[in-house]
Amino acid sequence: MSETSTGFRKSLNLFDSTAIVIGSMIGSGIFIVSADISRTLGSPGWLLISWLLAGFLTIIAALSYGELAAMMPKAGGQYVYLREAYNPMSGFLYGWTLFTVIQTGTIAAVGMAFAKFMGVLFPWFSEKNIWLDLGFISFNTVQILAIASILLLTFLNSGGIKAGKIIQNSFTVTKLLVVLGFLIIGLFFASNSDAINFNKSIFWDTVQVNKDGSTTSILSGFAIIAALGTAMVGTLFSSDAWNNITFTAGEVINPKKNIPRSLFLGTAIVTIIYILANIVYLQVLPLRGIHDGANVVERGMQFATDDRLGTAVMSNIFGNSAAIIMAIFIIISTFGCNNGLILSGARVYHTMSNDGLFFKSAGKLNSKGVPSIGLYIQCFWAAILCLSGKYGDLLDYVVFAVLIFYVLTIAGIFILRKKKPNTERPYKAWGYPILPALYILIASLIMIDLLIYKPNYTWPGLIIVLIGIPVYFIWQKINNKN
Repeated sequence: MSETSTGFRKSLNLFDSTAIVIGSMIGSGIFIVSADISRTLGSPGWLLISWLLAGFLTIIAALSYGELAAMMPKAGGQYVYLREAYNPMSGFLYGWTLFTVIQTGTIAAVGMAFAKFMGVLFPWFSEKNIWLDLGFISFNTVQILAIASILLLTFLNSGGIKAGKIIQNSFTVTKLLVVLGFLIIGLFFASNSDAINFNKSIFWDTVQVNKDGSTTSILSGFAIIAALGTAMVGTLFSSDAWNNITFTAGEVINPKKNIPRSLFLGTAIVTIIYILANIVYLQVLPLRGIHDGANVVERGMQFATDDRLGTAVMSNIFGNSAAIIMAIFIIISTFGCNNGLILSGARVYHTMSNDGLFFKSAGKLNSKGVPSIGLYIQCFWAAILCLSGKYGDLLDYVVFAVLIFYVLTIAGIFILRKKKPNTERPYKAWGYPILPALYILIASLIMIDLLIYKPNYTWPGLIIVLIGIPVYFIWQKINNKN
């Protein structure tokens, strides 16, 4: 396609924008991560607290970002907010981490989840089925399908924002209808009175267990709070990507109103869905289980096969067909999720390129008004991560880095109110200054908790961010020469 377009095309209304928020947030995490949280906390009450707190933080952050989005309705979103509140290097470090790990790593992980669940329907797609072996590297059929799905979505989104939003809206609506069906079935047709009574009896009792079933410790006092902080790696990751709509601000109709509204609506709807999904799990399965249990009830939430809680719930009604039913849903969910991630991510690289901090070609729009080269650069790196098999580790590492940038961005609201007091603010952060300050406090405490108790999650993520500092100066030097 020729690069003739002079700017982004305004095509996303409130419904489209909300669909991007919801679709980018809901992948496969909600149907899996509560198993690990159940092992970490061992308590139904604290499990729900971890999801409530993640939802509360996400909604506060969304309400706070609304002010920045309305104030600076430009493509690039969070990158622009950090650049304007602090300096160009702060924005670059976010964009660097977004490209190297956050966005591309998530795209790779979601693409692999899509391909793995496709293997439930078509067993040919299996990590054991090596499609090509070059000796030093091999390619299995799951990796090939994951990359093919990413490439397909990249190609479709290079055809213009209208094509991207049609895919997004279709898959988000389908996803919500299926989730609604799952919640209705779980709440009204699959409930297990024995599981409900058992979970009530241990509601606040916390016992940590390992994945092999061995008990590690009975928690009390501050140890519960520490465990809660580490458990929230899963809930926060499942609740992430809500800010992607800010990346596409240049294509939103009336962005000063529609972006803040879509942020609130999207995060609120997803938070409610996540809480209800966990209530379903607790109504159908006992939280605690036996590692080698004979059936889904005996294994409980803690030891659901491959942590697939959604499948375990559905098996109570549909038996062996449950795996197929849930696989179809997760295929739909992950495909739609990746469309939102792919669509929005390239807009950040476009803005970085125009600032001289990314490949020059990524800053060009094609004849359809989208940064197609940026889309394919993103596709290429996500494919490399799929082949490396390291995307899961990278995502674990980056949760800490994501929190750092969220805290810095929300702190930027306070800075910009002093730095640019006369700038028009069509929407102001709800609950300012209390709620934004509360977010900064709680998120900072979670980061300290992760630094102490989950160093394997924190230091690698921090190193990825710090590597961006010399890269920033190298890029600046190259840009100055040009």
